[in-house]
Amino acid sequence: MAEVYNWQLGREMSYPHEAHFPEWQFAFVFNPNRCIGCQTCTMACKSTWTFSKGQELIWWNNVESKPYGGYPQNWDSKLLNMLEEANPGQQVWNIAEKDSDTKPYGTFQGMTIFEAAEKRPSPDGPQAALGYLPTDDEWRHPNIHEDTATGGPFKQDGQYGASAQLPEHKVWFFHLARICNHCTYPGCLASCPRQAIYKRPEDGIVLIDQSRCRGYRKCVEGCPYKKAMYRPTTRTSEKCIGCFPRIEGKDRTLSPTGAPAETRCMAACVGKIRLQGLIKKNPDGTWADDPKNPLHYLIRQRQVALPLYPQFGTEPNGFYIPPRWVPRDYLIQMFGPGVDHAIEQYSCPDRELLAVLQLFRANQQIVFRYEIEEGPKVCEMEVTMPSGETKVQELYNDTVIGFNKLGEEVVRVTIEEPTFERPAEAHVNSI
Repeated sequence: MAEVYNWQLGREMSYPHEAHFPEWQFAFVFNPNRCIGCQTCTMACKSTWTFSKGQELIWWNNVESKPYGGYPQNWDSKLLNMLEEANPGQQVWNIAEKDSDTKPYGTFQGMTIFEAAEKRPSPDGPQAALGYLPTDDEWRHPNIHEDTATGGPFKQDGQYGASAQLPEHKVWFFHLARICNHCTYPGCLASCPRQAIYKRPEDGIVLIDQSRCRGYRKCVEGCPYKKAMYRPTTRTSEKCIGCFPRIEGKDRTLSPTGAPAETRCMAACVGKIRLQGLIKKNPDGTWADDPKNPLHYLIRQRQVALPLYPQFGTEPNGFYIPPRWVPRDYLIQMFGPGVDHAIEQYSCPDRELLAVLQLFRANQQIVFRYEIEEGPKVCEMEVTMPSGETKVQELYNDTVIGFNKLGEEVVRVTIEEPTFERPAEAHVNSI
């Protein structure tokens, strides 16, 4: 086992391979506060990549309803229980010492899936990553328990409305959109005995070499997010490929000048919950200082977007803005100890944060840099914060401009969305 540094855990950890880092890293931010569970992203991916025989139960992109839904079923709660059994009562965070660069969420003092694997021997020796193989039944229902809420009774103190009050709802659920996180330290890569899995040096996308894969399903077992999936017709494993032809700028319809474009699931999102990008990395794996990259701004500067289950230790490159109506304990387990800070900012975004949030799903080309043109003040509004206190938010009709990798302007949006009136002589349903 090598020792590698995981900035999400704030410490070094054990990993089966030496650390190697790409020049750019595929990454994304999802905002469940906006997700309506329409599954448009799911079907966009399915119709593009996994529509063939043997891929019926393969969903590279899925949207599951938490707390009960999951694909495969119970993928996260099962692994969390396995980690707790391996390290009882010690899967905790120390948030006393923080550093925005090296340990933004404090230090995770528990065991990762790689460290806990050494305590779980098998006939073949210890696992490379703690994991399990889901049963066939667990793969059969990609959207089970959709819109199934949990919590206390609707009627409380004689008032039905008491169940839906911010900052937290008494009865709640939320939609969690998921794709492969293209982790910095992938569990699938660590587990593969054939060395068939690798990270592309140009963008960090994790791929499976089909010519080397023999279908042992060790990657399925070792991926904590269960995003490596077995295809019985070919007897090989498959996974999200990050739509790398688009990332390479080879779709000339979307990118006539060859600039990187968003993946299919990102581009199809109806709720505008998705923002995809490429993060510039230094040779030592740290993030290059790039304050005007929208992902760098949301994840590293403002820390409003958090990794999914960082305690697994894979350093996922998928980040989420926590849904603000969900109980904090549940969110902290899922996204780490930065939840309160993230929700506080999202509940009442300042001028720059509000502008950057307008870039979600604003263009099919990836935005590498943004600028803000200041506009007039349009209103003040009272906002209820998570603490229950009220705060006055000032809104300005600023314009945010996004540029692609080549420095070309690809999007220009204002805080106030314009209203367009269709001419009655051209459209029969116009007012």
